[in-house]
Amino acid sequence: MLSDEYDYDEVIGVTVDVGQPEAEFEEAEATADALDLEHHVVDAREAFADQCLEAVRANATYQDYPLGTALARPVIAERILEVAREHDCGAVAHGATGKGNDQLRFEAVWRGSALEVVAPIRERGLTREWEQEYAAERDLPVEGGDEGAYSIDTNLWTRSVEGSELERPDHVPGEEIYEWTDAPGSETDSAELEITFEAGYPVALEGEELESVDLTERLNERAGTHGVGRTDVMEDRMLGLKVRENYEHPAATVLLEAHEALENLVLTKAERAFKRQVDHEWAEHAYEGLLDAPLMDALESFVETTNERVTGTVTVRLEGGRARAVARDSASAVYSADAVSFDTETVGEITQDDATGVAKYHGFQERLANTVLEGGSDHEQSESDEQAVADGGAEPDDASSEDA
Repeated sequence: MLSDEYDYDEVIGVTVDVGQPEAEFEEAEATADALDLEHHVVDAREAFADQCLEAVRANATYQDYPLGTALARPVIAERILEVAREHDCGAVAHGATGKGNDQLRFEAVWRGSALEVVAPIRERGLTREWEQEYAAERDLPVEGGDEGAYSIDTNLWTRSVEGSELERPDHVPGEEIYEWTDAPGSETDSAELEITFEAGYPVALEGEELESVDLTERLNERAGTHGVGRTDVMEDRMLGLKVRENYEHPAATVLLEAHEALENLVLTKAERAFKRQVDHEWAEHAYEGLLDAPLMDALESFVETTNERVTGTVTVRLEGGRARAVARDSASAVYSADAVSFDTETVGEITQDDATGVAKYHGFQERLANTVLEGGSDHEQSESDEQAVADGGAEPDDASSEDA
């Protein structure tokens, strides 16, 4: 189409490897051969996996599911742009529709270049049915996932399934849509995994140091057998459309659970509260494909600072479709077993009786407000003051006597 309808003399195909199944590369190569295109395959698995682990440090989820496709698109777009520049291309093109998020994620990267951006599906208002007919007429080996029944996007971190009967919110999907996860409960025995973190990055599984790609693949397999990592969500896209998505993300689920459990051990209450805001903004920008936004630099500075202490181990139990942190340990823990123990009388130099004054003040303003709301009189307020004295408050000032 780019040659026939847009008059480009030469078209170069680019497939970026972010962990797709081998069949997709075979299909891309066969399609390039059928169209007599120069075709490049770029390995970006490590770069993508590293970006996913950055998302773990930011506890990044969008509407309660781990980001995957959103993190992959900027990585893909950057690699395509690199190939386009190497070959002095005048334009870059994508096959995203005008209804989804991917058009925005790709173009957020590309529109910063001097290249023209071409989007044939969006610009010509084409449908999935038209694409399939176009491919069939030219005998192109293009399907679209599950022989065209669903739209499936798979990468190292997540697998998404949408389309067909899944577009109906009232439809209960069958097990046939899942590939990475067994039905929760089909694996009767629970399992426990120990994950080691350094500065917020997961670096080892069961004591074995692993690079980001190997760690992710191994966790996908281990957790998937316990049904861990399924999400069925009504997702709000950037353009305002609401779409039903089904996701599989075993490794992401486990690592996010473990990382947050370790953060909760080493960060203060105030840090945890503020980081939730930072994490939310990080995830929103990542969902929109704006990983290079200036705000992200500021957000990541906070993430980096707080995660300097997020070093230690977390034990996660996999059972019945859930991943649950059941133990955590860190030399940076903001925790004292002796201080909280029921078997010790004091907290360092602080005695239990020192809390009496705090207990008297706690809720005082609320009690006073309730008295006013209930229409309490001056006399009742006076009695309240006398009660405050009885509870340990100061005696009334003698200056209120008749001699004053």
